[in-house]
Amino acid sequence: MKNNHTLIIGSGIVGATLALKLAQDKMPVTLIDARPERDESAWQHELSKRDARVYALSMASINLLKDIGAWQKIAASERKADYSQMQVWQLNGMGELLFGKSEDIGAEDNSSKIHEPILLGSMVEPAVIEHALWQRLHEEDVSDYLTIIAGHKVVNMDWLGAQQGYRVTLDNGEAIDTRLLVGADGRGSFVRQQAGIGVDTFDYNQTAICCAIQTEKPHQATARQAMLPTGTLALLPLADITDADKTNPQHWQSIVWTLPRNQALALIEEEDRFVADKLAAASNYELGAINQIESIASFPLAAQQAKSYVADNLVLIGDAAHGVHPLAGQGLNLGMLDVQVLCEQLTHDFTRSGGTLWGSNQTLRHYERSRRPHNSLMMHSFSALNWLFAGSLAQVRPVQQIRNEGMYRVSKIKPLMRLFAKQASGV
Repeated sequence: MKNNHTLIIGSGIVGATLALKLAQDKMPVTLIDARPERDESAWQHELSKRDARVYALSMASINLLKDIGAWQKIAASERKADYSQMQVWQLNGMGELLFGKSEDIGAEDNSSKIHEPILLGSMVEPAVIEHALWQRLHEEDVSDYLTIIAGHKVVNMDWLGAQQGYRVTLDNGEAIDTRLLVGADGRGSFVRQQAGIGVDTFDYNQTAICCAIQTEKPHQATARQAMLPTGTLALLPLADITDADKTNPQHWQSIVWTLPRNQALALIEEEDRFVADKLAAASNYELGAINQIESIASFPLAAQQAKSYVADNLVLIGDAAHGVHPLAGQGLNLGMLDVQVLCEQLTHDFTRSGGTLWGSNQTLRHYERSRRPHNSLMMHSFSALNWLFAGSLAQVRPVQQIRNEGMYRVSKIKPLMRLFAKQASGV
């Protein structure tokens, strides 16, 4: 029977990042991955294809990935698309927000103003991030403190009391005792359910269509989002992965197109060319015609929040704790902030206690008080924005006028625009 300071269930991006951060801090940790172990050839097969999905990593998330040694591998792969500008507009309104690039970021005394692009973040395909994390998880500098169990599921969790923590049983009969159990196992979290923690949910009655497109005009390192009456339409830069792409760069985008559920489900049944033409028209041909479209898929949209992030000897992070509307692309970034705050709180209290307290109730409550209100605010803010632009009252003329005037006024206030750019970067 193994005994660990920390047992993490779920080895997605958030769970693997936490495991690496703790192992680097010389804290014993076990990471359980229900998926079978993959070798390098399996990874290369997956990476040979362009993924229509992409994560909009903030600078805060990038800095965390740098800290654990994963970002360096992502950068070396050249499978990332940095963006230095964000454009948000209404198709039928006068309001537009354009921030990041060419914003004045110089000294407050107006002595010298620098007109340089502000790196807001980077668009990276999920498999690219996961591969970099997989490589780091198997490197020698973390091996003394990190155990990885792949291809097995957790079938039972028994709480043994505050001093002992949990005994977790796997589907092969192996039992693992742990002082701290971390649920990083996604929206349908087994850990959360077994701990008896409920969730508050909100169904948007919307479905997102996801695909990759090659556009007539280059994206110019700009993340775009159109606020349409039917929902949001995001055009996010994709990395150029083929020689042909690199000869004519910045023409591939990842699309997340939010529509009323019935409309979306009907649209994905159509021919690819039909979908591409509808998509180009919906974007008001912002980047011209769509030359190619790949990997069309869809997923329903709902927000959820765990009623509690913690219990005795147990903590939830990432999607196991919260899920938000994708309109601002902040879901993964919120999970990465969970990792940063949890690690800081765990190591701070461990050091302060002289190495006796690990994952105490007080520590976990501090984490929850830091993260849950912030995540709640983000979730409700995204819901409000979605309602403001695509809700049942969004097309009422007084609402349109207030919305248009608000966006126009905000766009004229440079200090506020600089603040938005800073918030978008997450640092």
